Amino acid sequence: MVDVGYTLSSEEHPPSDLVEYAARAEDAGFDFLTVSDHFHPWVSQQGESGFVWATLGGVSQATDEIPVGVGVNCPIKRYHPAVVAQASATAASMLDGRFFLGVGTGELLNEHVVGEHWPEHEVRLEMLEEAVEIIRTLWSGGQQSYRGEHFTVENARLFTLPEETPPIVVSAFGPTTARAAADFGDGFWAVGPADTVQTWADAGGEGPRYTQLSTCYADSEQEGVETAHEWWPNSELPGELAAVLPTTAHFEQACQTVSQEDVAESGLVTSRDPEDHVDSIRQAVDAGYDHVHIHQVGPEQERFLEFYEEEVLPAVEDAGLA
Repeated sequence: MVDVGYTLSSEEHPPSDLVEYAARAEDAGFDFLTVSDHFHPWVSQQGESGFVWATLGGVSQATDEIPVGVGVNCPIKRYHPAVVAQASATAASMLDGRFFLGVGTGELLNEHVVGEHWPEHEVRLEMLEEAVEIIRTLWSGGQQSYRGEHFTVENARLFTLPEETPPIVVSAFGPTTARAAADFGDGFWAVGPADTVQTWADAGGEGPRYTQLSTCYADSEQEGVETAHEWWPNSELPGELAAVLPTTAHFEQACQTVSQEDVAESGLVTSRDPEDHVDSIRQAVDAGYDHVHIHQVGPEQERFLEFYEEEVLPAVEDAGLA
């Protein structure tokens, strides 16, 4: 069985609009929400990048029961893990048992802004594990100090704590991180069906398994491809480019190599047939995921939400997936 969620894209929409979309998605019948945490958009066309912790405050007041998670936060450079512990504890308190924290090793685009060295992935993974330990320690209450290889915390105490400790879901895009996520995470996170979820499970990973699928619902499939190419070409960049390019200008230069044909062949769902959307979700379930959140690329959010409310989510249930 699968829970179907809706992605609040901080890179494409102003924070107040995201709050409205969150409430609308809950009314439409989505099972959970995710919201991205970036300092920059990937390309300037996207045009936004609000502070996610402020957005979460608005979402907490605009929604009633739907779970909400950050997907994903990088608690190792731009944020010190003690700050993430405080911010997430406050969000969890306001969301009253509905919050989960997604964490990952981050991208240079967002994390270099504080002027610190960007280490190789192996070091960032070590830092992430240490950061998660700090967050959990501070969530446990009382005055805490910590001296690790990468971080120091002195005499810190969180006075605002949620009644229920939120889960920490760890993002992974390769086997090394997937195995590490199995060791110290409460769940797994990836973008798109991938072999890494099986690696995580084989390593003893337990908990929910999240993946994101992209759509671009529009008046025609071609219009959907064109819109996705304009607004989200970065998804088709190969390898580790997304982790090492420092500015939106660099992403725009790299995205000049991405064609509309590349987008059309990427697995992005642009069909107006609800069964095609159900099939995409089914493929993610078959790959091992039980939480699938849908990212509607571009400005056409209300029509997408209406389409999913009236046609896709009922079809998911009829297919026996929900």
